[in-house]
Amino acid sequence: MGVRSLGYLRLESADLDGWKRFGGDFLGLMQAEGPDPDALYFRLDDYPSRITVSPGAQNAMTALGFEVLDEREFARLVAEVEKAGIKVTTGTEAEAAERRVTGFAKFNDPGGNPVEIFYGTVLDHIPVRTPLVSRFVTGDQGFGHAIVSAEDARASFDFYVNVLGFIERNTMKSPGGTTWFLGCNSRHHTLGITPAPGPGKLLHFMVEAATLDDVGLALDRAAKYEVPMMHTLGKHTNDHMVSFYVWSPENYAVEFGWNGLQVPEPVPVYEITDGAFWGHRFTPPPQPAG
Repeated sequence: MGVRSLGYLRLESADLDGWKRFGGDFLGLMQAEGPDPDALYFRLDDYPSRITVSPGAQNAMTALGFEVLDEREFARLVAEVEKAGIKVTTGTEAEAAERRVTGFAKFNDPGGNPVEIFYGTVLDHIPVRTPLVSRFVTGDQGFGHAIVSAEDARASFDFYVNVLGFIERNTMKSPGGTTWFLGCNSRHHTLGITPAPGPGKLLHFMVEAATLDDVGLALDRAAKYEVPMMHTLGKHTNDHMVSFYVWSPENYAVEFGWNGLQVPEPVPVYEITDGAFWGHRFTPPPQPAG
């Protein structure tokens, strides 16, 4: 059965003020209360925090959290990860409470990316309010997708497919090697793995809104708040999403999209030779002042 969806993303950032503007004023996420008064908790839907940003001296992803069905499936997956030779640490009750889950375990994937698998989301039943966005597309598709790097991308691909149960959707070749796009529900892809030297890291994440107007209004907010653009409005060749990208306060590539392709049944894998049918013109990240 394996992983069902991308449940949450946990970050450390040296710019929490920037994240308040980025997550709330620009992305339109609902800021919520949480156990750590110094951290930022952002909701997209009925789940507790989908994106948690804690203060840190360095910018880093501290967890890519994947949801599984129940305690039995959680125990099975933990055993499979350990059988693959990866050290797994079970989260403490206090850590689980901070994440608002019943149980979770953490480990590093073969590329060195910090991963958590969890079950039993604890709901507080406070209605989500995102007045800047009509609705985010989540549910059984999770909160969106993420792209991570790995020095040996093939080893990470094998792990996610053969151990965590992801499905290969498509590939794309570049001078650096092959990037794999993997699904685990009807969203075209939940995870991408791209080759890059050094320890694995978060490169990109995506949120999907319910209407094209949501995307247009987000473009207006990006201009209003001077959020640096990464890719202009465009349409992808693999998941057909209409979207644009900006640079986060840490220079993650963040995509705001609409109308992503649904894949309810497995289909043959394919390779793309271009990332966009149109648009998505690139602008490099802003350089630090001085």
